[in-house]
Amino acid sequence: MKDGKIQEIRSGNNWGGCIRVLKNGAWGVSYTTQPSELKKTAESALKLSNFLNNDIKLADVDHREDNVKSKAKIKPSEVSLDEKKDVMSDVEKAANLEGIVSTTINYVDQEARNIFANSESTFLQVEDSRVALFINAVAASDGLIQFGHKSTGGARGFEVLQKLDLEKFGRTPSEKALRLLKAELPPSGKFPVVMDPELTGVFIHEALGHASEADLILQNDSILKDKIGTQIGSPNVTIIDDATMDAFGYYPYDSEGVKTRENILVQEGKLISYLSSRETAAQLEIKPSGNARSAVDDQPIVRMSNTYLKPGDYTFEELLEDMNDGIYLKGSRGGQVDTGKGVFQFNAAESFLIEKGEVTKPLRDVSLSGNILEMLLKVEKVGSDFKMGVGFCGKSGQTVPVGDGGPHVKVMEATVGGAM
Repeated sequence: MKDGKIQEIRSGNNWGGCIRVLKNGAWGVSYTTQPSELKKTAESALKLSNFLNNDIKLADVDHREDNVKSKAKIKPSEVSLDEKKDVMSDVEKAANLEGIVSTTINYVDQEARNIFANSESTFLQVEDSRVALFINAVAASDGLIQFGHKSTGGARGFEVLQKLDLEKFGRTPSEKALRLLKAELPPSGKFPVVMDPELTGVFIHEALGHASEADLILQNDSILKDKIGTQIGSPNVTIIDDATMDAFGYYPYDSEGVKTRENILVQEGKLISYLSSRETAAQLEIKPSGNARSAVDDQPIVRMSNTYLKPGDYTFEELLEDMNDGIYLKGSRGGQVDTGKGVFQFNAAESFLIEKGEVTKPLRDVSLSGNILEMLLKVEKVGSDFKMGVGFCGKSGQTVPVGDGGPHVKVMEATVGGAM
């Protein structure tokens, strides 16, 4: 929906089947959209593997049979299109404040039934349901344009939105965009900073999560290579990837049929594990983590699920109390990470000065940059609050739903400046 008018509606049903063969240490993969062609697809995959020679091995895993039902209480397919449009219209009306020149609202839902079988006696049937809602609001004044964004959703059904305060959801990004029109440009230099749960989650996902993916480790494209057992963060830092939790990146089994679990990547500052597939786990001689993910028409690759910083004990006021001159950073509107060099640059969606322990003047176009490991070592206090975000992560041309989050976090010192 653009400025209150529906621009596009897409819906439909898709069927896909993929056969993957490992022979002579090499993969052969073939895909079809026709159930009647599965045998031909298998023959094609086998033929491909016969042409190749490699030394690929798979780590051993438990084999099982399971039938996992969807967590949805109200299946999206049972909700009328008009009701979904009404939700979007209610959000748009709430967002249409004076000074807002444009709004864009996207609603997406999905139901799936996935069947996985392999020659090692694993047979799985998994139902999946997801609902998500996104809004962008644009404010303009005197040639200045600012943006506000908000998202929500879950690996459940339409009940996720029925519980939502639609008026508040629509109003919040518009109020943010309007505040930013009056905000000042930030100071530049090194400051103590506080990150909100959204920016904490984005930092953990982009800077640490990707760097912990075993394929990047094996490609020598991660700052975390050969650092298992090393203190890479302060004792306040515990980072977890958990596909089993009730968040947008939930899945009970990965695309190789491996049962998911809580994976502690960093425990009290020490790196203790990587995210892996069966293939990368065999190469690194570790236990597969259940993080091989893909759509049915692609090769599984190592991906995150729900990645977060574990909460601590401090209230928000306690994070601020000894800060005479700092920056409060909220949300994210993009950035860049180089996992090989271990550096990052993020643009905060909204920021404020912190003066004498109080949040004061709003700031706009603020960037946060630095070295990943230096930043983790300077995490001084971790808040007791907790929030998970909703998003989609792209890698190697594939996109998967993910969650990321954490609490408010105080960092002793970070480089802050105008957004690039």
